[in-house]
Amino acid sequence: MHDKEFMRRLFIAVLLLMATAAFADDAAIYFRQNCTSCHTIGGGRLVGPDLKNVTQRKEHAWLQSFVANPKAKLDAGDPYVLTLKEEARGAIMPNIAGINETTAASLLALIDAESKLPKSQFIGLNIGDQPFTTADIQNGYRIFSGYRKLANGGPPCISCHTIEGIGGLGGGQLGPDLTKVYERLQGRKGLAAWLQAPATPTMRPTFATASMTNDEIVPLVAYFESAARQRPATQDTSLLTFFFLGLGGSVLGFAGIDFIWRKRFRAVRKPLTRGKR
Repeated sequence: MHDKEFMRRLFIAVLLLMATAAFADDAAIYFRQNCTSCHTIGGGRLVGPDLKNVTQRKEHAWLQSFVANPKAKLDAGDPYVLTLKEEARGAIMPNIAGINETTAASLLALIDAESKLPKSQFIGLNIGDQPFTTADIQNGYRIFSGYRKLANGGPPCISCHTIEGIGGLGGGQLGPDLTKVYERLQGRKGLAAWLQAPATPTMRPTFATASMTNDEIVPLVAYFESAARQRPATQDTSLLTFFFLGLGGSVLGFAGIDFIWRKRFRAVRKPLTRGKR
Protein backbone atom coordinates (compact mmCIF):
# COMPACT_ATOMS: atom_id res chain seq x y z
CA MET A 1 0.00 0.00 0.00
CA HIS A 2 2.85 2.28 0.89
CA ASP A 3 4.46 1.63 -2.50
CA LYS A 4 1.22 2.42 -4.33
CA GLU A 5 0.86 5.76 -2.51
CA PHE A 6 4.48 6.63 -3.29
CA MET A 7 3.99 5.84 -6.98
CA ARG A 8 0.79 7.88 -7.10
CA ARG A 9 2.52 10.92 -5.61
CA LEU A 10 5.49 10.47 -7.92
CA PHE A 11 3.18 10.31 -10.91
CA ILE A 12 1.39 13.52 -9.85
CA ALA A 13 4.74 15.25 -9.32
CA VAL A 14 5.92 14.27 -12.80
CA LEU A 15 2.68 15.55 -14.34
CA LEU A 16 3.05 18.85 -12.51
CA LEU A 17 6.65 19.20 -13.71
CA MET A 18 5.58 18.48 -17.28
CA ALA A 19 2.75 21.00 -17.06
CA THR A 20 5.09 23.63 -15.60
CA ALA A 21 7.62 23.04 -18.37
CA ALA A 22 4.92 23.30 -21.05
CA PHE A 23 3.59 26.48 -19.44
CA ALA A 24 7.11 27.98 -19.44
CA ASP A 25 7.62 26.99 -23.08
CA ASP A 26 4.35 28.68 -24.05
CA ALA A 27 5.40 31.85 -22.22
CA ALA A 28 8.80 31.80 -23.93
CA ILE A 29 7.21 31.43 -27.37
CA TYR A 30 4.76 34.22 -26.59
CA PHE A 31 7.55 36.50 -25.34
CA ARG A 32 9.70 35.80 -28.41
CA GLN A 33 6.86 36.54 -30.83
CA ASN A 34 5.42 39.61 -29.10
CA CYS A 35 8.04 41.23 -26.86
CA THR A 36 11.57 40.81 -28.24
CA SER A 37 11.10 43.45 -30.94
CA CYS A 38 11.08 46.12 -28.19
CA HIS A 39 12.63 44.48 -25.10
CA THR A 40 15.59 42.37 -24.01
CA ILE A 41 16.21 40.56 -20.74
CA GLY A 42 19.72 41.57 -19.81
CA GLY A 43 20.74 42.90 -23.23
CA GLY A 44 20.13 46.60 -22.68
CA ARG A 45 17.46 49.00 -23.79
CA LEU A 46 15.78 48.81 -27.20
CA VAL A 47 12.64 50.83 -27.93
CA GLY A 48 11.40 49.76 -24.51
CA PRO A 49 13.41 49.18 -21.33
CA ASP A 50 15.54 46.15 -20.51
CA LEU A 51 13.26 43.86 -18.48
CA LYS A 52 15.94 42.18 -16.38
CA ASN A 53 14.79 42.30 -12.73
CA VAL A 54 11.75 44.39 -13.70
CA THR A 55 9.74 42.77 -10.87
CA GLN A 56 12.15 44.39 -8.43
CA ARG A 57 11.47 47.84 -9.88
CA LYS A 58 7.67 47.78 -9.62
CA GLU A 59 5.00 45.84 -7.73
CA HIS A 60 3.95 42.53 -9.29
CA ALA A 61 0.23 43.41 -9.30
CA TRP A 62 0.91 46.72 -11.06
CA LEU A 63 3.12 45.04 -13.67
CA GLN A 64 0.55 42.31 -14.33
CA SER A 65 -2.20 44.90 -14.81
CA PHE A 66 0.04 47.04 -17.07
CA VAL A 67 1.14 44.17 -19.30
CA ALA A 68 -2.48 43.06 -19.71
CA ASN A 69 -3.68 46.57 -20.65
CA PRO A 70 -0.97 49.25 -21.00
CA LYS A 71 -3.34 51.70 -22.70
CA ALA A 72 -5.55 51.84 -19.60
CA LYS A 73 -2.57 52.88 -17.45
CA LEU A 74 -1.56 55.51 -20.00
CA ASP A 75 -5.09 56.91 -20.31
CA ALA A 76 -5.27 57.14 -16.53
CA GLY A 77 -2.14 59.31 -16.52
CA ASP A 78 -0.08 56.92 -14.40
CA PRO A 79 3.18 58.81 -13.59
CA TYR A 80 5.40 55.73 -14.06
CA VAL A 81 3.89 55.02 -17.51
CA LEU A 82 4.40 58.65 -18.53
CA THR A 83 8.06 58.34 -17.50
CA LEU A 84 8.41 55.18 -19.62
CA LYS A 85 6.86 57.02 -22.58
CA GLU A 86 9.32 59.89 -22.20
CA GLU A 87 12.29 57.53 -22.01
CA ALA A 88 11.05 55.77 -25.17
CA ARG A 89 10.90 59.11 -27.07
CA GLY A 90 7.13 59.05 -27.24
CA ALA A 91 6.73 55.37 -28.18
CA ILE A 92 4.05 53.59 -26.18
CA MET A 93 3.48 49.91 -25.55
CA PRO A 94 0.46 48.72 -27.56
CA ASN A 95 -2.20 46.40 -26.24
CA ILE A 96 -1.33 42.89 -27.47
CA ALA A 97 -4.21 41.03 -29.06
CA GLY A 98 -5.44 38.10 -27.00
CA ILE A 99 -3.45 38.89 -23.84
CA ASN A 100 -5.05 38.76 -20.39
CA GLU A 101 -3.83 38.87 -16.79
CA THR A 102 -3.17 35.11 -16.76
CA THR A 103 -0.84 35.43 -19.75
CA ALA A 104 0.69 38.53 -18.19
CA ALA A 105 1.41 36.58 -14.99
CA SER A 106 3.13 33.80 -16.96
CA LEU A 107 5.26 36.38 -18.80
CA LEU A 108 6.33 37.97 -15.52
CA ALA A 109 7.25 34.52 -14.14
CA LEU A 110 9.33 33.93 -17.27
CA ILE A 111 11.08 37.30 -16.92
CA ASP A 112 11.80 36.54 -13.26
CA ALA A 113 13.34 33.17 -14.13
CA GLU A 114 15.36 34.56 -17.06
CA SER A 115 16.64 37.44 -14.90
CA LYS A 116 18.29 34.95 -12.52
CA LEU A 117 20.28 33.26 -15.29
CA PRO A 118 23.87 34.29 -16.09
CA LYS A 119 22.72 34.92 -19.68
CA SER A 120 19.08 35.00 -20.75
CA GLN A 121 17.96 33.51 -24.05
CA PHE A 122 16.38 36.91 -24.67
CA ILE A 123 19.57 38.96 -24.37
CA GLY A 124 19.24 39.91 -28.03
CA LEU A 125 21.61 40.02 -30.99
CA ASN A 126 24.78 42.01 -30.30
CA ILE A 127 25.95 43.46 -33.62
CA GLY A 128 28.59 45.86 -32.25
CA ASP A 129 29.65 49.30 -33.44
CA GLN A 130 32.25 48.32 -36.06
CA PRO A 131 31.59 49.74 -39.56
CA PHE A 132 29.82 47.47 -41.98
CA THR A 133 31.67 46.44 -45.12
CA THR A 134 30.55 47.01 -48.70
CA ALA A 135 29.99 43.26 -48.93
CA ASP A 136 27.63 43.41 -45.91
CA ILE A 137 25.56 46.16 -47.56
CA GLN A 138 25.44 44.39 -50.93
CA ASN A 139 24.42 41.16 -49.23
CA GLY A 140 21.64 43.04 -47.43
CA TYR A 141 20.44 44.43 -50.76
CA ARG A 142 20.32 40.91 -52.20
CA ILE A 143 18.26 39.69 -49.25
CA PHE A 144 15.90 42.69 -49.38
CA SER A 145 15.32 42.34 -53.13
CA GLY A 146 14.88 38.56 -53.05
CA TYR A 147 18.00 37.62 -55.03
CA ARG A 148 19.14 35.73 -51.94
CA LYS A 149 16.38 33.53 -50.57
CA LEU A 150 15.73 33.45 -46.82
CA ALA A 151 16.93 30.20 -45.25
CA ASN A 152 13.64 29.45 -43.47
CA GLY A 153 11.41 30.29 -46.41
CA GLY A 154 10.18 33.76 -45.49
CA PRO A 155 9.14 36.21 -48.24
CA PRO A 156 11.61 38.89 -49.40
CA CYS A 157 11.20 42.41 -48.03
CA ILE A 158 10.56 43.86 -51.49
CA SER A 159 7.30 41.93 -51.82
CA CYS A 160 5.69 44.34 -49.33
CA HIS A 161 8.14 47.24 -48.87
CA THR A 162 10.13 49.73 -50.87
CA ILE A 163 13.29 51.65 -50.00
CA GLU A 164 15.13 54.60 -51.54
CA GLY A 165 17.52 53.55 -54.30
CA ILE A 166 15.99 50.11 -54.96
CA GLY A 167 15.59 51.05 -58.65
CA GLY A 168 13.26 49.74 -61.32
CA LEU A 169 9.60 49.94 -60.33
CA GLY A 170 10.49 50.15 -56.66
CA GLY A 171 9.17 47.71 -54.10
CA GLY A 172 5.79 46.72 -52.73
CA GLN A 173 3.29 49.17 -51.29
CA LEU A 174 1.54 46.93 -48.73
CA GLY A 175 3.99 47.87 -45.95
CA PRO A 176 5.68 51.19 -45.13
CA ASP A 177 8.70 52.64 -46.91
CA LEU A 178 11.78 51.33 -45.05
CA THR A 179 14.25 54.05 -46.04
CA LYS A 180 14.20 55.50 -42.51
CA VAL A 181 13.42 52.34 -40.54
CA TYR A 182 16.95 52.40 -39.08
CA GLU A 183 16.20 55.75 -37.44
CA ARG A 184 12.65 54.86 -36.41
CA LEU A 185 13.87 51.81 -34.47
CA GLN A 186 16.75 53.78 -32.94
CA GLY A 187 19.75 52.10 -34.50
CA ARG A 188 21.30 48.69 -34.88
CA LYS A 189 20.09 46.99 -31.71
CA GLY A 190 16.46 48.01 -32.07
CA LEU A 191 16.35 47.14 -35.76
CA ALA A 192 18.04 43.77 -35.24
CA ALA A 193 15.60 42.91 -32.45
CA TRP A 194 12.65 43.82 -34.66
CA LEU A 195 13.94 41.64 -37.49
CA GLN A 196 14.37 38.71 -35.10
CA ALA A 197 10.66 38.78 -34.24
CA PRO A 198 8.57 41.24 -36.32
CA ALA A 199 5.60 42.20 -34.19
CA THR A 200 3.14 43.77 -36.64
CA PRO A 201 -0.16 41.92 -37.23
CA THR A 202 0.86 41.20 -40.84
CA MET A 203 4.45 40.10 -40.24
CA ARG A 204 4.00 38.17 -36.99
CA PRO A 205 2.14 35.17 -38.48
CA THR A 206 4.30 35.25 -41.61
CA PHE A 207 7.59 34.94 -39.74
CA ALA A 208 6.39 32.93 -36.73
CA THR A 209 7.59 29.72 -38.41
CA ALA A 210 10.03 31.33 -40.86
CA SER A 211 12.22 33.52 -38.67
CA MET A 212 15.32 35.11 -40.14
CA THR A 213 18.75 33.87 -39.13
CA ASN A 214 21.50 36.06 -37.65
CA ASP A 215 23.40 35.71 -40.94
CA GLU A 216 20.44 37.35 -42.66
CA ILE A 217 19.65 39.98 -40.03
CA VAL A 218 23.16 41.49 -39.86
CA PRO A 219 23.45 42.31 -43.60
CA LEU A 220 19.88 43.65 -43.64
CA VAL A 221 20.78 46.00 -40.78
CA ALA A 222 23.85 47.06 -42.78
CA TYR A 223 21.70 47.78 -45.83
CA PHE A 224 19.08 49.74 -43.86
CA GLU A 225 21.81 51.74 -42.08
CA SER A 226 23.33 52.61 -45.46
CA ALA A 227 19.92 53.65 -46.86
CA ALA A 228 19.25 55.90 -43.85
CA ARG A 229 22.48 57.82 -44.49
CA GLN A 230 21.63 58.61 -48.10
CA ARG A 231 19.80 61.77 -49.13
CA PRO A 232 16.00 61.22 -49.15
CA ALA A 233 14.31 61.26 -52.53
CA THR A 234 12.74 64.55 -53.69
CA GLN A 235 10.06 62.78 -55.69
CA ASP A 236 8.49 59.36 -55.96
CA THR A 237 10.59 58.04 -58.85
CA SER A 238 9.02 54.58 -58.70
CA LEU A 239 5.54 56.01 -59.37
CA LEU A 240 6.84 58.21 -62.18
CA THR A 241 8.58 55.24 -63.77
CA PHE A 242 5.43 53.15 -63.46
CA PHE A 243 3.36 55.93 -65.05
CA PHE A 244 5.62 56.38 -68.08
CA LEU A 245 6.01 52.64 -68.58
CA GLY A 246 2.24 52.27 -68.46
CA LEU A 247 1.78 55.13 -70.94
CA GLY A 248 4.38 53.67 -73.30
CA GLY A 249 2.84 50.21 -72.99
CA SER A 250 -0.60 51.59 -73.89
CA VAL A 251 0.74 53.33 -77.03
CA LEU A 252 2.53 50.18 -78.15
CA GLY A 253 -0.57 48.12 -77.42
CA PHE A 254 -2.82 50.30 -79.57
CA ALA A 255 -0.23 50.32 -82.35
CA GLY A 256 -0.03 46.54 -82.22
CA ILE A 257 -3.82 46.15 -82.37
CA ASP A 258 -3.97 48.51 -85.37
CA PHE A 259 -1.28 46.51 -87.15
CA ILE A 260 -2.97 43.15 -86.51
CA TRP A 261 -6.52 44.26 -87.44
CA ARG A 262 -5.84 46.57 -90.38
CA LYS A 263 -6.35 43.86 -93.05
CA ARG A 264 -9.51 42.62 -91.34
CA PHE A 265 -11.09 46.06 -91.57
CA ARG A 266 -10.18 46.30 -95.28
CA ALA A 267 -11.57 42.82 -95.93
CA VAL A 268 -14.92 43.99 -94.55
CA ARG A 269 -14.97 47.34 -96.36
CA LYS A 270 -14.02 46.06 -99.82
CA PRO A 271 -17.13 43.85 -100.38
CA LEU A 272 -19.41 46.62 -99.11
CA THR A 273 -17.95 49.32 -101.33
CA ARG A 274 -17.72 46.96 -104.34
CA GLY A 275 -21.43 46.29 -104.19
CA LYS A 276 -22.29 50.01 -104.35
CA ARG A 277 -20.37 50.71 -107.56
